[in-house]
This record gives sequence, structure tokens and C-alpha cells, in this order.
Amino acid sequence: MPAAELSHGERRQLEIAIALALGSRAFLLDEPMAGMGPEGSKTLTGFLDGLRREAPILLVEHDMDAVFALADRISVLVYGRVIATGTVEEIRGDPEVRRAYLGGAE
Repeated sequence: MPAAELSHGERRQLEIAIALALGSRAFLLDEPMAGMGPEGSKTLTGFLDGLRREAPILLVEHDMDAVFALADRISVLVYGRVIATGTVEEIRGDPEVRRAYLGGAE
């Protein structure tokens, strides 16, 4: 099947598979969930969960469900400034992160 006929999520998976085939030892992924619906994001998150066992991943992503499912360590930026760094639990509980991204008060 030509790559042009693949869905957005399938194209992201193909791009990563090509990088794997070329022997990449680490991955920098910038917004891989962009433009995907919930099902596509869930599928790609599962794919990346398997990939992280093969090589380190630096993930830049706004899909917080994907970030929380995949990350060992998270740094949160607001206007280019790091406001928090920590584990999933630390980031979920950080008042400044909650105000900026998670819609909660302290």
C-alpha cells in the first residue's frame, strides 16, 4: 500500500518503523499525536510504549494522556520556561502545572 493511502496514525508508525530499520538508537518525537483522534492516539501510545523498550524516546507532546502513559520523567514548559520536572505523580500534583495545563486549582 502506498504511504499516501495510510491514515495519519499509520504514517507516524511508518516513520518510526523506517527510523528503526535505519538503526536509530534514540528517538526525538515532536507532537506525534497531533491531528489524531482519541483512538489513533491510543494506538500510537501503545506502539510507543513498545518502542521505549527498544530505545530512549524524547517526546514533545500536548496529549497529556499519552505523556502520562509513556513518560518516566516529565518537564513541563510554559512560554519556553520549565515550570516543573518530575515523575508522573509529581507533575499531576504540581499546583503550577495544574493551573497551566490540567485545569485545576491548587
